[in-house]
Amino acid sequence: MPELPEVETTRRGIEPHVAGRRVTEFLLHERRLRWPVPDSVAAALRGVRITAVRRRAKYLLLELESGASLLLHLGMSGNLRVLPAATPRLKHDHFDLLLDSGRTLRFNDPRRFGSLHLIDGEPSAHPLLASLGPEPLGKDFDAEYLWQQSRGRRVAIKPLLMNAHVVVGVGNIYASEALFFAGLRPGRQARHLKRDEITRLVEAIKRVLAMAVEVGGTTLRDYVGADGTPGYFRQKLQVYERRGEPCRACATPIRQRVQAQRSTYWCPQCQH
Repeated sequence: MPELPEVETTRRGIEPHVAGRRVTEFLLHERRLRWPVPDSVAAALRGVRITAVRRRAKYLLLELESGASLLLHLGMSGNLRVLPAATPRLKHDHFDLLLDSGRTLRFNDPRRFGSLHLIDGEPSAHPLLASLGPEPLGKDFDAEYLWQQSRGRRVAIKPLLMNAHVVVGVGNIYASEALFFAGLRPGRQARHLKRDEITRLVEAIKRVLAMAVEVGGTTLRDYVGADGTPGYFRQKLQVYERRGEPCRACATPIRQRVQAQRSTYWCPQCQH
């Protein structure tokens, strides 16, 4: 599933082509996404200028001059590409946002877990966004915040990091990688971590996410950026999907187990 770095890479890729452009037409080819796309979207978008492209957690927000916003989620396998409007559609292309530049913003999603919502009013009040935690790369996510969130929690640290009510966008890949750089085992209970360990972990989360954004995210299977290129952070992965391979730091074989229904990877020598 695209995580924060992949969504931020997509935002940066489409923004120069979309912000300031007027929508000439919205073409819906398949309404059966995670939630059905209503017919009212086409009329609401026609002739309206897109004023900004923002990201909140793993959601993209296209702000409109009408005061409304489009809320998009890439789902498990989705991607947005900016293409010449006449580009032939592929099998899983589900909608086109035709722009006055002669290009189109096209959404492709083989599994159809992505979503599209038209929001009137303040986006942060929408049910999908209202209860989300802070952005991990923002100033509100710091060691003091995570220390307070971890106190009394009878849960392992890795699932806590993946709880979007605590902090957004730290998915399975980046939680595993950040815990490696912080030297912490993913199964340790959050309430038992010391202050200096929490500080190291927050720094590692910010470091890993920033590195991933810089190289366009991680492509494991389906993800490509707005220009069709894959993310290159996979080449930098220290533990994720490296079961049995030697640790890049100490050569100890990487271990893997299922934790909270997700595959977890760690180095038994480097992480304590």
